[in-house]
Amino acid sequence: MKSQLISVLMSIALVFGVSLMANATPVDTYQFKNDANQKHAMDLARTLRCPQCQNQDIVDSNSPVARDLRMEVYQMVDAGKSDEEIIQFMTSRYGDFVLYKPRLDSKTYILWIGPIILLLLGGLVAFIFIRKQRGAVAVEEISDEDQQKLAELLKNR
Repeated sequence: MKSQLISVLMSIALVFGVSLMANATPVDTYQFKNDANQKHAMDLARTLRCPQCQNQDIVDSNSPVARDLRMEVYQMVDAGKSDEEIIQFMTSRYGDFVLYKPRLDSKTYILWIGPIILLLLGGLVAFIFIRKQRGAVAVEEISDEDQQKLAELLKNR
């Protein structure tokens, strides 16, 4: 029983050790013309969102759509296309959603200006609330009877 447990643990350790040595990237399957193109393509692909995964860029995603988009980007970079041409191709195919940083246009004003407006409104509400609280804590006038009691207490002291 003990020898079986040891052999299972050894197997797990071996699998874990081999998995640590595996260092495959999506670029490994495509041969770039030079290292500059490879770096440029990887940087550009990191700015594009996977249409299927939605929370990953196309480099980190394992979906078939992301794999196809990576290959498109790699081939276009190797073909000498500009970033604008590649981004235009991707957005014409998948819409502005494919961009992690949306463009500033009439459809995205709320994305860019909304947080600033919410921050300003929150500051205004906080300012008004604090002003009202300070005004509500005004000192009330002390009645004559209370003044006499206070004087007696202070005299007896």
